Amino acid sequence: MTVSTSKVDKLSVVVGAQWGDEGKGKLVDMLAQKADICARCQGGNNAGHTIVVDGVKYDFHLIPSGLISPTCTTLLGNGLVIHLPSFFEEIANLEAKGLNCEGRIFVSDRAHLVFDFHQIVDGIKEVELGRGSIGTTKKGIGPAYSSKASRSGIRVHHLYEDDVFESRLRSIVANRFKRYGQFDYDVEAELKRYRQLAAKLKPMVVDSVTYMHASLQQGKNILVEGANAIMLDIDFGTYPFVTSSNTGVAGVCTGLGVPPNRIGDVIGVVKAYTTRVGEGPFPTEQLNSVGETLQDVGHEYGTTTGRKRRCGWLDLVLLKYSHMVNGYTSLNLTKLDVLDGFAEIKVATGYRLPAQNGQPGELLDSFPASLSTLAEVEVVYETLPGWQSDISNCRTFEELPVQAQEYVRFTENYLGVPIDYIGVGVSRTAMINCPRRS
Repeated sequence: MTVSTSKVDKLSVVVGAQWGDEGKGKLVDMLAQKADICARCQGGNNAGHTIVVDGVKYDFHLIPSGLISPTCTTLLGNGLVIHLPSFFEEIANLEAKGLNCEGRIFVSDRAHLVFDFHQIVDGIKEVELGRGSIGTTKKGIGPAYSSKASRSGIRVHHLYEDDVFESRLRSIVANRFKRYGQFDYDVEAELKRYRQLAAKLKPMVVDSVTYMHASLQQGKNILVEGANAIMLDIDFGTYPFVTSSNTGVAGVCTGLGVPPNRIGDVIGVVKAYTTRVGEGPFPTEQLNSVGETLQDVGHEYGTTTGRKRRCGWLDLVLLKYSHMVNGYTSLNLTKLDVLDGFAEIKVATGYRLPAQNGQPGELLDSFPASLSTLAEVEVVYETLPGWQSDISNCRTFEELPVQAQEYVRFTENYLGVPIDYIGVGVSRTAMINCPRRS
């Protein structure tokens, strides 16, 4: 038997290590300067990355933020659900800010489509849930993934099979009318609109599986940009307060059609504190002046939704679990500068069950699956000294105050993962590239 010796490089992955909004976009922007392809593997326009370059702010929702690099091509993989009107609106906004999109954005023919009726249903379902609502963005992402799972979804390639597209659209809308009542939705107008959008999209459509494997075979530098984050993963996140896709490294395989042995570096992006948007338990949340300071100094408002983010101390219990699932080869610690003003900084190092009969509760081994348990845990904190100085102009690890260095080392040592990058500001240059420390 002859074994092929042709070169097949591995791709690199950037994923969110908390509940999202960690600042993945800036690292992707930096790494994409040397990438040939930047790909998204899951999610929809419920995600958002903001990147500031030369004073210009770019907002990305569906399109990989590697597009800012002029030599980088982008791919929306089969694992995405795509709302085409929003997709083309995003392109128009990026082009208005000077980005060249022509011939640089490709879309998998296997990706599923989000329609306006999915967004309507999203809102209806939230009303039905009432107090148990999950805080959805109402972008139609969950209902679109539900259509996919129930095998009634519409994929990109169906747009070019006219009879199939029309029959599937009429069928799924009729089904939703039966389930939710006759809401305001014009099927005829939607058919007409999507035939126009299909023509506009066609030059971008590719067989993404073949595209990815051919690119790997050619030794191209491929970067995968994760959306959302592992604690919003449909399997491993704080279910049901999660998104509807696999947001960890496993989503790369299912969302781009590449096997696990083609995955190389997995870089987890970690905010120097913790935030989350929407509902669900949040053990280290600070509903006090600490949380307000983190929110104000960190400008913690969602790129896609504009919603305020809930804020709290860094949670290393959560991150250790996150590392178990994703196997990070390194970390990017972002927004360290937001902690500049604190005299003391707390870090969560354990969860205990509530005390009983005057005795301390059991120390949990890991992050619990049960939200009831998570909501009642007592957080064990380690208190570290703050540095109370401006670090936004630091560009080497050695330039950081000793207390900031200790904060970084404490995090590395607890997790057993090196921190290779440290974000200290908003601009693309406000990043410390750290040499490995023994």
